[in-house]
Amino acid sequence: MTWKDLHPGARLCLESLRLAGFAAYPVGGCIRDLLLGRVPGDVDVCTAAHPEAVMALFPRAVPTGLQHGTVTVPTETGNVEVTTFRREGGYADSRHPDAVTFDAGLREDLARRDFTVNAMALSQEGEVIDLFGGREDLKGGVIRCVGEPDKRFSEDALRMFRAIRFRAQLGFTLEEGTAQALRRNARLADKLSRERIRAEMEKTLLSPRPQVVGEMIAAGLLDHIYAFPAELCREERLAESLRSLPPTAEARWRGFCELTGFPISALPVERKLRRAVEHPEAAVIPTLALSAQDLMALGLSGPAISAAQKRLALHVLEKPEDNTKEKLKKLL
Repeated sequence: MTWKDLHPGARLCLESLRLAGFAAYPVGGCIRDLLLGRVPGDVDVCTAAHPEAVMALFPRAVPTGLQHGTVTVPTETGNVEVTTFRREGGYADSRHPDAVTFDAGLREDLARRDFTVNAMALSQEGEVIDLFGGREDLKGGVIRCVGEPDKRFSEDALRMFRAIRFRAQLGFTLEEGTAQALRRNARLADKLSRERIRAEMEKTLLSPRPQVVGEMIAAGLLDHIYAFPAELCREERLAESLRSLPPTAEARWRGFCELTGFPISALPVERKLRRAVEHPEAAVIPTLALSAQDLMALGLSGPAISAAQKRLALHVLEKPEDNTKEKLKKLL
């Protein structure tokens, strides 16, 4: 496993930093994916170069987080997020560091990361730099915080959602100390923006194990948004309802909301998605075997046609095989 396994733009970025005299390593999720035999998508790079040096080296770079040392370098094969080795101060808002200093090396930079499987780097020679047991946890299928889990979650409450999301995507289990700390710190979730919460929930719902979203509910991460009925949120109920649905945001959110009663309007979502969840029949009405003209011929008019279309569409959502003129006429 070497830098050659990364996309060409990422390799060029790393090599340019090295040629300019700066230590640089691909880090995080891309290393995890390579070790799992997957093709990495996004590539993150950590480097000794300060943001100003990165901007000077890559004229097209975008300062996406200068205060935190992050610059995004666009390449023909994908964006590369380049972040300076850093230390972080306190986290008053349980999301962002109060202060960042660029006086760290690779070890300090890896030590600030969330989970062991995301705290590995790759040298130019192909050595996996794993200081916290990430490879062992990958083999064991375990999500474990780097260092003290209570500290990791109090620093950034979004890590609790990410832990469960990674579990859903990878099929891993939460290490017991990490799981206990997650439940102890669940109250901190109310400090997060609902945009961030929605994103993590959606990634979980679209994963191969959408039912794992129930662990966010069971841990109390969503208590400040909605009072979920416990009897409806058991993982086996969610699995039965969600896994058979197409892996689209519309289908999975609709299934989740129908089962739990969760109001999609409690989260910031696009109008199209909200309409698909709240009015699923709207997309089916144009496909009904009985058209509005057919309904008029059957003696319906005005509001009665609209009401009939809605009822028929809701039925067809449940039983698509009934979408024939004969069966719909019988239903009417």
